[in-house]
Amino acid sequence: MNRTNGGVNLLAPRSHNTALVLDLLRGAGAGGISRLELAERTGLTPQAVSKITGRLREAGLAVEAGHRASTGGKPRTVLRLVPAAGHAVGIHLDRDALRTVLVDLAGTVVGERRAALDLGAGAEAVVAAVAGEAEALVTGVSGAPQLAAGSLSALLGVGVALPGPLDHTRGVLHRVTGFPEWDGFPLRDALARRLGVPVAVDKDTNAAALGLAVAGERGSFAYLHLGTGLGAGLVIGGTVHRGARTGAGEFGHQVVQLDGPPCGCGDRGCVEALCLAAVARGDLAEAARVLGIAAGNLVALLDIDLVLLGGRTVTGAPHPFLRGVEAVLDARARHTGEPPIPVRTAPDEVAEGAAQLVLSPLFGRADA
Repeated sequence: MNRTNGGVNLLAPRSHNTALVLDLLRGAGAGGISRLELAERTGLTPQAVSKITGRLREAGLAVEAGHRASTGGKPRTVLRLVPAAGHAVGIHLDRDALRTVLVDLAGTVVGERRAALDLGAGAEAVVAAVAGEAEALVTGVSGAPQLAAGSLSALLGVGVALPGPLDHTRGVLHRVTGFPEWDGFPLRDALARRLGVPVAVDKDTNAAALGLAVAGERGSFAYLHLGTGLGAGLVIGGTVHRGARTGAGEFGHQVVQLDGPPCGCGDRGCVEALCLAAVARGDLAEAARVLGIAAGNLVALLDIDLVLLGGRTVTGAPHPFLRGVEAVLDARARHTGEPPIPVRTAPDEVAEGAAQLVLSPLFGRADA
């Protein structure tokens, strides 16, 4: 897979102002936005906006989309983003499955593939499988859309989301729970060499939280992901919180029972171990209660506005988990006299969030 030549060479926009304008164009959707509105909402001068939008039009990122009546003078020309001007691949690399999506600049999924995977098969086999799925999606194998010059234009890069812990900045894995052999593996660089495009790597929970924030989830929230493991993505004040060493969000490894069952991380009585054991024996009410206790700890520690539940275990049976977590948080609120923290389910869209690891910098999101 090689990057095509095209207008979208703005993976790192030339200025913060360009990113601001692009983000407003994206938010305006197909209806578009006028240069005057762009100037008013960014605080830039009309001249600066004209220069920026001129460059974006030359690059194929924006086009004129008609005119809008004004309160005086001639009608305003409206501009809109060209979603097909650039794309990113997003990959959810789970312990036993692989989902790959192709996403345009507007965040719309235009192609998807799924495959079984064994994360314990070794680095060489996993990298080959991930690269193969990405290449198949991009080149049009099995009915997937083809990404090539003259059709979908340029590929900006590939975002990969997988269980942690890992170093997001360097793209290096640590001791992934249950798979210690991955410790120190430079996944980002290995995939970048194989694919020939920029690659970003992050935890599945962070990627999902980023995707939710980009899609419009506001404020400070925790996304709790229960699937083959348990983790959290934290958004504080609209920004994904990764911590000083990008290790924040190892939510599943809170010890809540000192003499509890062993966990794959090496500790005993972790929330993840207790939760997954309850799920395995079919006791979803107990799994939800444990998850609620851990969520209550998080609420008390971070004073967040919202708890979102996701992951394939939750999406497979959302109601028991919603009821159970809500019951624990409501009981906590009665004890503290505070308003209860709302709990909602979130779509299982980790791969879409992984694509945003590539797209978000284009629109000025520093937390990507």
